[in-house]
Amino acid sequence: MSANDTYRSIDAVWRIESPRLIAGLARIVRDVGLAEELAQDALVIALEQWPSSGVPDHPGAWLMTTAKRRAIDLLRRKKLHQRKEVELTREIEAQLEMVTPDPDAWADDQVGDDLLRLMFVACHPVLSTEARVALTLRLLGGLTTVEIARAYLVPEPTIAQRIVRAKRTLSDKQVPFEVPRGAELTARLSSVLEVIYLVFNEGYSATVGDDWMRPALCEDALRLGRVLAELSPHEPEVHGLVALMEIQASRANARTGPTGEPILLFEQDRGHWDQLLIRRGLSALDRAEKLGGSQGLYTLQAAIAACHARAAAATDTDWPRIATLYGALAQLTLSPIVELNRAVALGMAFGPAAGLALVDALTAEPSLVNYHLLPSVRGDLLAKLLRFDEARIEFERAASLTRNAREQTLLLERAATCARSSASIPE
Repeated sequence: MSANDTYRSIDAVWRIESPRLIAGLARIVRDVGLAEELAQDALVIALEQWPSSGVPDHPGAWLMTTAKRRAIDLLRRKKLHQRKEVELTREIEAQLEMVTPDPDAWADDQVGDDLLRLMFVACHPVLSTEARVALTLRLLGGLTTVEIARAYLVPEPTIAQRIVRAKRTLSDKQVPFEVPRGAELTARLSSVLEVIYLVFNEGYSATVGDDWMRPALCEDALRLGRVLAELSPHEPEVHGLVALMEIQASRANARTGPTGEPILLFEQDRGHWDQLLIRRGLSALDRAEKLGGSQGLYTLQAAIAACHARAAAATDTDWPRIATLYGALAQLTLSPIVELNRAVALGMAFGPAAGLALVDALTAEPSLVNYHLLPSVRGDLLAKLLRFDEARIEFERAASLTRNAREQTLLLERAATCARSSASIPE
């Protein structure tokens, strides 16, 4: 194997093993920042040794063994001035019993427990939402600071500062490396799910930049969701979120054209939808509902996505059911954005006038004043009512509000279409 092949193998191993490695180390040293440093030290040693010695048969266990030895060296240096030599030797010997893990047990229950603990730590509410997202992608997604910055179109120093501050905050607040229990578990789980959901959404519909989608972020979120589902098999909302992401991701190949231009849901070639992901999503949805989570935040959204997935053609979509599901979601969240989506469903189920009435009621909502999808939806409903001049104005306003270049182009094209349609109507 050439040196380049070895480096590519090391990179692949690191992306797979680093979350488990950091999780296992954090359990030992009780410090996420220190655990990441120790893991990085092990990676450096691998980069020095593997090109000549070759990638070991069990690279994850090799990295953990190396990192644990570094941890023991660190403990020895820190405690040398505090304890007698005999006491220190006894402690080191106890630690050494864990140094060489059984390669066949590298994916055992303890590793799973460690990953779950790391998820709850990285997504702790003591951190800002932006910090939680960055730290989760760093520790559990295996992304570099550069990759996270590129994905979110944020300067690399900004991401680096968020991660450093997040680790410092976790240390200063002495956040325990554990899975919470009882009522705290529910609250903390919602934070974990929110972070995964935010990562997926940014990948599915990028808020800024030149690309309509960032598939790598969708893949990272899906992977984290699937891991969480395995670690929390009895939590319905976990399966609800996985169902939602699987079904949404199934449309990825149909959402953009040859040059990356957006293709809206009603115009997509459903033959390009990934049926395997749809089946996985419907299975996860069924599991969530059987666990009693049919009225959960993510399960309701997954049920809406399932209505689209089950329709062979756009005209076959069960819009009355979608409108009902959005009604239940609106009661649960009290979200104006959900109400905007319900307006779309009402317009499809009962005619554009029904949808427009709800949209007009939302125009005074302060949180939607600069939300580009409000004028976009209003423009679509007005166009269906043949009120093209008004629709054009709405699409132009939506284009001025979005920060995504692809979406802006699409909205301006729709405005131009309305202008042509208006001109063709005889006076």
